[in-house]
Amino acid sequence: GSGSGSGSRSVGPNGVDEDAIVLMFDNIADEDDPYVAGMEGISMLCDDLGIDALEDIRVLVLLWKLGANEKPAQISKEEWKKGCIELRVDSMAKFKALLPALDTGFLDRTEFKDFFKFCFQFNRQGTHRTLDKDLVTALIPMTLKDRVPSKRLSTFCDFLTESKDESYSRITLDQWTSFLDFCYEVEDIADYDEDTSAWPVLIDEYVEYLEELEKK
Repeated sequence: GSGSGSGSRSVGPNGVDEDAIVLMFDNIADEDDPYVAGMEGISMLCDDLGIDALEDIRVLVLLWKLGANEKPAQISKEEWKKGCIELRVDSMAKFKALLPALDTGFLDRTEFKDFFKFCFQFNRQGTHRTLDKDLVTALIPMTLKDRVPSKRLSTFCDFLTESKDESYSRITLDQWTSFLDFCYEVEDIADYDEDTSAWPVLIDEYVEYLEELEKK
């Protein structure tokens, strides 16, 4: 009959198996806090999905789509549950089937800007409001490689790496988002006018750095 025998699963009104969703989360949850999955659990999830937690941008796209916004470097049980229901994934097979759709090329400009901001917030450490310069130079090429000309990414990273300015040892969210906006809006630096620019000083100095490079 249709009784709730031991073999049946509870498929919720959303057409997904919520018990299975919770079970997947329990497998990656922190040992000392069952309501949170930190980077260790997220790495385990990536291993199961066959993607590299440190190199594959789709990890961040997935966490963004799941709605991991509460705190940096983790996803809460509530976020996971809600996100899985929205994405309609209740098994590893469905997560794997979702992977091709996580390519950043599918995001339009507005979505991508939101995702780019998420990348900053998710990678913050503890209560820090800024990102370490070394982390920024690792994340920028990974997040922007298909959106922004590679020369601009490499020169921006070189500029940060070579900069002796102590104030650039950590990057703010405003500086982070400005770089993307700058790349969208100023395709040719010959069009850049520092006197009328409303860009952060970091961008002005990056443009000066580019101009110096061109003289060489």
